[in-house]
Amino acid sequence: MGQFAEKVVIVTGAGTGIGRAIAEGFVREGAKVALVGRRLEKLEEAGAGLPAGQVFLLGCDVGEREAVRVMVAKVEASLGAAHILVNNAGTNTNPRSMAEVSPEDWDLTLATNLTGAFNCAQAVLPAMRQRRGGVIVNISSIAGLRASKLAGAAYSAAKHGLMALTHVINEEEREYGIRACAICPGEVETPILDVRPEPVSQEHRARMLQPEDVAAATLFVAGLPARACIPELVIKPTWQIFS
Repeated sequence: MGQFAEKVVIVTGAGTGIGRAIAEGFVREGAKVALVGRRLEKLEEAGAGLPAGQVFLLGCDVGEREAVRVMVAKVEASLGAAHILVNNAGTNTNPRSMAEVSPEDWDLTLATNLTGAFNCAQAVLPAMRQRRGGVIVNISSIAGLRASKLAGAAYSAAKHGLMALTHVINEEEREYGIRACAICPGEVETPILDVRPEPVSQEHRARMLQPEDVAAATLFVAGLPARACIPELVIKPTWQIFS
């Protein structure tokens, strides 16, 4: 029996990178995990080596509010109401600067990184309130604490908004025993690096955090007793400056 046996977990953006590592971590610890993402083929790859009885694959664009409502209803019908929600779905585009980012890319980034987290959190809230407990982990970024030219205008704005959303959840839902944490990674070696304005070398990628590092932080936060809440957690590569 693992730490999260009998728990139901929803992980968005679970087909690759950080989301996949988080989903695998919860499964190893006994949870029943809904792997959610836009690309069903990536979810199938992520779930292929996991125990079939513990995983539930659901295609969903978190930026689409009705699709999120349907997704959460399916999870509740198949696995039960979520004890833990991990809002990991995220994207970035290229070009990223304020002067060059297209309105379409701005809308996509905000819809996925910020509105998607709101959609999912609001959808699981009624059941968490009824149970009087739950954990919402928002995978933010150091760019959510300080705006970054490297991250770009839309991504920085979305992640700053995600920080605010996390704190609002904690303020409004604490009487229901609901806790939220914004995990703010520094550089992580994930597929999102492929759309950076400048190519990232293999040497540089090797020095970054790996997805399993962020997954370990997520499981730590989610595994704390109900009396403990970490509103923000920064995790960065040792070499990366943070001040």
